[in-house]
Amino acid sequence: MRLAYIVHDLADPAVARRLAMLAPHLASAVVIGFHRDAAPPARVAGWPTVPLGRTEDARLGKRVLSVLRARLQLGAIGPHLAGATVVMSRQLETLVLARAARARFAPGAMLVQECLDVHRLLVGETWKSLMMRRLEGRLLRACDLLLVSSPAFLREHLVPAHGAALPPAMLVENKVLQAELAPPAPAPAARLPAVPPWRIGWYGVIRCRESLMLLAELVRRLPGRVEVEIRGRPAPSAIPDFEAVVAATPGLHFLGPYDRRRDLAAMYRGVHFAWAIDYFEAGANSDWLLPNRLYEGSLHGAVPITLARTETGRWLARHRAGVLLQEPLQQALPAFFAGLDAAGYAAAAAAVAAIPQADLVEDGAALATALLQAQARDARLPLPAAGAPVPV
Repeated sequence: MRLAYIVHDLADPAVARRLAMLAPHLASAVVIGFHRDAAPPARVAGWPTVPLGRTEDARLGKRVLSVLRARLQLGAIGPHLAGATVVMSRQLETLVLARAARARFAPGAMLVQECLDVHRLLVGETWKSLMMRRLEGRLLRACDLLLVSSPAFLREHLVPAHGAALPPAMLVENKVLQAELAPPAPAPAARLPAVPPWRIGWYGVIRCRESLMLLAELVRRLPGRVEVEIRGRPAPSAIPDFEAVVAATPGLHFLGPYDRRRDLAAMYRGVHFAWAIDYFEAGANSDWLLPNRLYEGSLHGAVPITLARTETGRWLARHRAGVLLQEPLQQALPAFFAGLDAAGYAAAAAAVAAIPQADLVEDGAALATALLQAQARDARLPLPAAGAPVPV
């Protein structure tokens, strides 16, 4: 396929992962999008980029203006869509550009939208939310295929809001890519002994201040019994006092960014538990998503900790694995760790080890096959044969 990928942030690691997933099936690709850093990357996953300008995290108003400016200058995008067979958009804001660019410069291409989060402005009954949902529905009606990373996005938001107007949907979970798995080491590193201090790993995009405060309070209440290791990209817009909280809390450690291919296995093998709780958009997106760390932690033997009432909790409950907590966590967390012993941890680790690898790892073949089959069709697309209907 010849892919034009229009994204909200060229430096988002998930953009590179999607391209890596499709790489064996791409004749060509171009990545068109905005950037958050001062200088945009020249290439993403080996493919050239077309920067559309700089935007800011958590500044939706400014991002909307950036999209409108890019929409007025659509002619600059046109040459990069020549010959595209698939135009794919990541997040709702870039679908405005993708729909217009496809219609003008690549009318024969299929239009694919990725729904990987549901922005809080799309939820609720305010006039802004109603307007945003109306816009979302109009944009989605132009799409040929909708990719969702969690069935809850359909069940809780997309189907109730848009019903039969939705395009065919395909579930593509945030599983670990086969290509990301390091070759087996001659002597795999031993796991931590099943004794305190119990180590919790919180990895990825660090944007939930409530999680930070819960973990800080936990290590303060159980000094020497629980430690927390944080790695990834803290979001200053969401946790402006992140560095101050970490510095003031013995037992809470921030070790900076990491490389998925090089560091993932060692990181999770170096902790007992993986933090999979998020309150950033509680009651909506945070309850519905299935995060990367769920699959990463489980694959590498770290027991996920989550809320029983969330989609992550339901996923783990189906697999009879994980630590599923009830609220309030201020009581549930310290109670769990105060009572944890070696036998309890061994049972939890064994349950995670029993999760089938196919539920944690994929090679991207199903998505690529669906896109290749679908782009060969002329009319509006039925659900691709390679993508099972998403349970709602």
